[in-house]
Amino acid sequence: MNINTFKAFRSRNYRLYFAGQSISLIGTWMQRTAVYWLVYAQTHSAFMLGLAAFAAQFPSFLFSPLGGVVSDRYNRYRVLIITQAASLIQATLLTILVMFTTYTVGEIFIFSVVLGTINAFDVPARQSLVHEIVGNKEDLPNAIALNSSMVNLARLIGPAISGIVLEKLGAGTCFLINALSFLAVIASLLFMRFPKFIPQPRAKKVIIEFKEGWKYLKRTPSIGFVILMLACVSLLVLPFSTLLPVYAKVIFKGSASTFGYLNSAIGLGAIGGAFFLASLKGGAELKRILFINLLIFGAGLMLFSHMNNLPVALFFAMVTGFGMMSQTTISNTIIQTNSSAAMRGRVISYFAMAFFGMQPLGGLFIGTVSQYIGAPNTILAEGIAAIVIAVIFLPFLRKDILKEKDKIKLVELEDPTVNSIQ
Repeated sequence: MNINTFKAFRSRNYRLYFAGQSISLIGTWMQRTAVYWLVYAQTHSAFMLGLAAFAAQFPSFLFSPLGGVVSDRYNRYRVLIITQAASLIQATLLTILVMFTTYTVGEIFIFSVVLGTINAFDVPARQSLVHEIVGNKEDLPNAIALNSSMVNLARLIGPAISGIVLEKLGAGTCFLINALSFLAVIASLLFMRFPKFIPQPRAKKVIIEFKEGWKYLKRTPSIGFVILMLACVSLLVLPFSTLLPVYAKVIFKGSASTFGYLNSAIGLGAIGGAFFLASLKGGAELKRILFINLLIFGAGLMLFSHMNNLPVALFFAMVTGFGMMSQTTISNTIIQTNSSAAMRGRVISYFAMAFFGMQPLGGLFIGTVSQYIGAPNTILAEGIAAIVIAVIFLPFLRKDILKEKDKIKLVELEDPTVNSIQ
């Protein structure tokens, strides 16, 4: 780490955003961990784990384009307050269901669908708002990398706490803590200061604005191909996490705490990757780093897949987390820094479709495959898929890397002081 690692904190709004989201995301990971553990404890089915992931994330695939249009049409700040309040209500009702009723797995799935629908509107607004929260736009890549460190710090802390709370107090307490955590992010949003929002006249229909976003992606392959690559990774590789309860309970003969440790180890590795990205200087070849980290991601999964020793498996889980982290962070950075302001919400909605939408489909596929070949062989295959995807997209990434180098050389020729400043 260096002095540039935390430069986005110079913005008051970003400091508030970071503090509120950090608390809220710990609660989110506690709820997610508890939901997966409840489903597996009641069904003992890897397929049902995939179905749980599908229920939680597929609504984002369906409604994210509409969420992107809403983000571009209306005040993103107000949209975010509404979605965070809706998430608080969802978590509160889930708490009541688990604590005070004889619930079924189907009812848990219904609440997951509700949360996925809320996220379809929350993610485009929240990700687009970061561009407005950061005062100095040169700090935007750093802010996005710090966001990833925040998410993965929550992934480190949330599941670890959730594992202990699940054993001592039950899943309902995890859901209650998540509900209370939304108060922190809502409070942080209310303390932020923004210029007065001036609504733009909108003569076009929603469907036309949605189509414009798609045409924009086709005209901007530097963004479109990154989203396509993320979609492939989300479909075939990222759903490995749905099989972690099988490792905790069956392979390592553990408990909810073991499940929490596995998630936390992945989060610890991802935090290391996030701080690495946050420390990068301007002009870094992000697509080269994306390619290398995808190889690390695949290798980590392959080494983890058949490991029966828990401490060694936790180490390879950290390696996996390090490689995994850059897939969303670098993709998000490229999108935020290269898309036009008028299209940003819609482009991010496609990013959300690729990330959140493909994972539930992949979760169903991975859960089904693991029923036949077992969890270890399935995760081994996912590691191989990561490397294959990296190789397939290498020609495109290399072409863009060469373009980036040419731009840097052009700047150096036009301004000979650049090297001395760096």
